[in-house]
This record gives sequence, structure tokens and C-alpha cells, in this order.
Amino acid sequence: MNEVPPPAKRGAARDGVARDGAGIAYSGEDFGRRRLPRGLTLRALVPNAITSAALCSGLTGIRFAIGGDFHSAVLAVMLAGLLDGIDGRVARLMKAQSRFGAELDSLSDAIAFGVGPALILYLWSLSAVPRYGWFAALALAVSCALRLARFNASIDLPGQPHKSAGFMTGVPAPVGAALAFLPLYLWFSSGLDIMRAPVVVGPWALLIAFLMISNLPTLGWGALRPRRAIRLEVIALAGMLTVALLTEPWLTLVGLCAIYLALMPVGVWRYRRIMQQRAGAGQPKPEQA
Repeated sequence: MNEVPPPAKRGAARDGVARDGAGIAYSGEDFGRRRLPRGLTLRALVPNAITSAALCSGLTGIRFAIGGDFHSAVLAVMLAGLLDGIDGRVARLMKAQSRFGAELDSLSDAIAFGVGPALILYLWSLSAVPRYGWFAALALAVSCALRLARFNASIDLPGQPHKSAGFMTGVPAPVGAALAFLPLYLWFSSGLDIMRAPVVVGPWALLIAFLMISNLPTLGWGALRPRRAIRLEVIALAGMLTVALLTEPWLTLVGLCAIYLALMPVGVWRYRRIMQQRAGAGQPKPEQA
């Protein structure tokens, strides 16, 4: 009487082939390895492709700066900022958010809005004093990376006081890159050589680096809620702003930077007011991350 072979154990090898609990066969160099997850879906590729385009645009800005074409260098970083502003919205619209996309977005921001502007400013102005100029450029790039690392570390934390109130912590990376280029905008529009002096560009880059890693509450899109009575005026203002960017781009960017800097104290005041109202209403104040 022939003996019936005992059933193979889960994960055991039969005929030189190993199988996992789901019956998936492994052999050769794949033996003992876990099955890799499936790749990104086609739907998830679209926002990640936009993020990749933003990264390439920021790197191309460095290439333009090496060739001395600083107008194109700044425009390339601006294009990266535009793409960075829509990739997350496209991901939410298509319901294609992923941890991979979040990590890719942070890496792209660190290069496009940290390394890129730092090298552009160094090649444009700060290279005249290499020792101190390189220090200022490094501070800008490293501060951008630290800001993004702080954002990634706190992305899953429930108690984020600034975010819960509709504010952001510090100056966002794309905005920081735009602010860092303010001396360039002034140089493009006026032609004054003083705007290119390292004694002006260096301290300005250090100031923007500090603002990016600071804990100051800054206004985010969630805090900008125009009243219903002036929404038509806001739409008209957006149209006029577009025309201004097309006709006088550098002066318009100077004006936008000035408005943003002027609104920073307003953001701090509004945040404190909201926290005081919550404390008066008996709501628990979230702890600082």
C-alpha cells in the first residue's frame, strides 16, 4: 500500500519551488523573499509626473544660471513653483494620494526651491565673495531641506496648532524661493548694480532661510476666505494681476513679495486672536509639535 505524502507546510518547498501562504511560487534567487507590492497605478502616475516635471524645471534653472541666462533661470524656478502648486490638487482630484507621492514632492521641493535658488544666487552675486557667499547659499538650501523634513515628520501628528487654524508654520518652500529672488527682480527691473552686491544678497538670503525654518504662523490658502460681498472684486483682481505679470513681470513680482512680507505680521496677529478665541470658548489648545 502506497503511503500518502504529508501535506506540504505553509511556505515549504515542493519540487524545488517554494510557495507562500497564498500559493505564490518562488524559486531561485527569489526564494525567501516577500512578494513586492504592485507598482503605481496609471492614475497615480499623473500627479507624480507633474512633480517630476517640477523637479526637472528647477534643475534646468541651475543650468541656465551656469550659462549666465538668469532671466530663464528665475522663470524655470517659477515654472517649478506653478507645477508644485497643482500636483497635490491633481492628486486629490484623482484620489491618487500616496506616500510615494508625498516623499517625491518633498525631495523635489528641496532641490527646486532650496538647492536651485541657492546656486542661482551664488552664481549671480554671491560668488564675488566665495567664502561668505557660499555660507549664505548653503544656509538657504539647508533651511529649505530642514523645513521639508519638519513637515514630513509632523505630517501624521494630530496636534498641529498652525494647521488646525488654517495657517502654515514658517514660509513655504516655493514662497521662500520666490522671496529669495527679490534682489534679482529689482535688478531686472531697474538695472541697479547695488541690487547685485553680495552685501545685499547675502543677508537677504539668510533672512529668507530663517523665515523658512521659523515657527511663525503664516497665512495659508485655508486662512484666505474673502467675504461673499467682495468675491467678484477678487476675481477681477486676479485677472488684472495676470495682465500685470504678462506686461511687467518683474515689478509685479516685487509688489507681490512686498505684499506677502507686509501680511506676515497680520498672520501672526490673526493666529493669536484665533487661539485666544479658542481658549475663551474652552477648546483645548493643541501642543506645539
